[in-house]
Amino acid sequence: MDDVDRALIAELQRDATQAYAALGRAVGLSAGAAHDRVRKLRERGVILRTTVDVDPASLGRGVLAFVMVDSSAWMGDAAESFAAIPEIQEAHIIAGTASVLVKVRSATTQQLQDVLRRLYTIDGVSGTQATVVLETFFERPVRAD
Repeated sequence: MDDVDRALIAELQRDATQAYAALGRAVGLSAGAAHDRVRKLRERGVILRTTVDVDPASLGRGVLAFVMVDSSAWMGDAAESFAAIPEIQEAHIIAGTASVLVKVRSATTQQLQDVLRRLYTIDGVSGTQATVVLETFFERPVRAD
């Protein structure tokens, strides 16, 4: 990946809706060359998807929590079980005192409590420790630079 690819990624992260002509102008390429580069970045798996960033509270998901999940067994094969809980945005196998870290967005703390109950139905889950976020200073995507 060269500096032009990194500039393209930065531009797309800033505004993924811009036309290839504008994208090319921003990085010194023609529209066709910009399109070709973006296509190749997708094919190589550098660009995973194009999405929209939405305010979770406006969609009724104003409660954010990070949950450490303890287990009595290896959880590496439980990805589908975690993914089946729609309030879980992310799930990560981790090293340390817990086995899995999940990011949960829910409407209320009561709904968060329900998510915790559902986590216990996953084979091997033996405990949870939830940390509720009071305020988010910032969230940012991985930068190409």
